[in-house]
Amino acid sequence: MDQEKQITLTSLFEVVSSIERKWANEWNNQNVLGFSKSHILILDYLSQEGPKRPSAIADRLKVTTGGVTVLTSKLINAGFIEKTQHATDRRAFQLIITPDGKDILEKSRQQVSEILNNMFGMLSAEEIQTLRDIFAKLLNSESTR
Repeated sequence: MDQEKQITLTSLFEVVSSIERKWANEWNNQNVLGFSKSHILILDYLSQEGPKRPSAIADRLKVTTGGVTVLTSKLINAGFIEKTQHATDRRAFQLIITPDGKDILEKSRQQVSEILNNMFGMLSAEEIQTLRDIFAKLLNSESTR
């Protein structure tokens, strides 16, 4: 890798790290619900896709199934998701969002929308799409290695 590209990549790493910290700070400052981004992503996934096995959630969030167990335990205890028996495999279970979970998800979407507007509101729709496409490409290239 040439030196100019290395310098630019180092600068990109610094910027992305700063954005990640800013995003976390915004979330922590505005998070009145007491759930992490991962909790909200699980609720959103179950809301959009229906009942899912923990392994599917782990794949979606790029975490271990043990991590999913920790995350979903809090959501189960709060009454936002439930364990249900798998439709075709009686030995397995699925997770499903509850009506209370849908309510808290809607509140969190409002919160996320405010954070995203604060962080990315100055970008055009085209710039946001380009940024999304670049990050999606980076994520997809990681899984093909």
